[in-house]
Amino acid sequence: MTTDTTILLGRSLRHITRSLDTIITTVITPVAMMLMFVYVFGGAIDTGAGSYIDYMLPGILLITIASGIAYTALRLFTDLKSGIFERFHSMPITRSAVLWAHVLTSLVANLISLVIVVGVALLMGFRSGAGPLAWLAVTGILLLFTLALTWVAVIAGLTAKTAEGGGAFSYPLIFLPFLSSAFVPTDTMPGPVRWFAEHQPVTSIVNTIRALFTQAPAGTDIWTALAWCAGILIVAYVFATAAYRRKIP
Repeated sequence: MTTDTTILLGRSLRHITRSLDTIITTVITPVAMMLMFVYVFGGAIDTGAGSYIDYMLPGILLITIASGIAYTALRLFTDLKSGIFERFHSMPITRSAVLWAHVLTSLVANLISLVIVVGVALLMGFRSGAGPLAWLAVTGILLLFTLALTWVAVIAGLTAKTAEGGGAFSYPLIFLPFLSSAFVPTDTMPGPVRWFAEHQPVTSIVNTIRALFTQAPAGTDIWTALAWCAGILIVAYVFATAAYRRKIP
């Protein structure tokens, strides 16, 4: 399986290197949001913390991932409609290698996008005293979150009727950080909105990353964040593999 997945991964990565506009398009939305929130709204938002870019960057990183996985669903849908899945399955390769190649491509592409967004944030004044272990922890959480959402994207790519429908599922995911602690503290929100914000997955993930960046105790948020990521990953993986079996008998 490893050899088959590696070969198919190389194929998918070559498609990305020949179409770098995919990554460019992925980072345009989060970078534009950073510019708008920091330079337009940042002075009016009181987070009780230091620089606003330091406060809101974790949420922007999650939006970057949500933007990126839409292209995973689109690439999967395109391959499915082209009939290449059937051609691959006529060859002596592991059945699951086709899906895993798309999943790993998503991880690589999103990691590149995240690095670009963090680079822009540094130019805008983002600073962190986090050490190497904290940065590794942040990277691990972001990759786990990417992996979980990628399998959600696989479901969308396999079940969509049109290319537009394949990517449309990501819109609610991009919007979700706005109903969390990503941009403003949750205690400034009205009751029902605050309850939702405090009990949805993005808030615990954002709080954990923010704590790691600022070298503050993450408390129970880190375990809640990991539980959310693992739960989404397991459920999405089960439904994605089931959809794959139905689609490609």
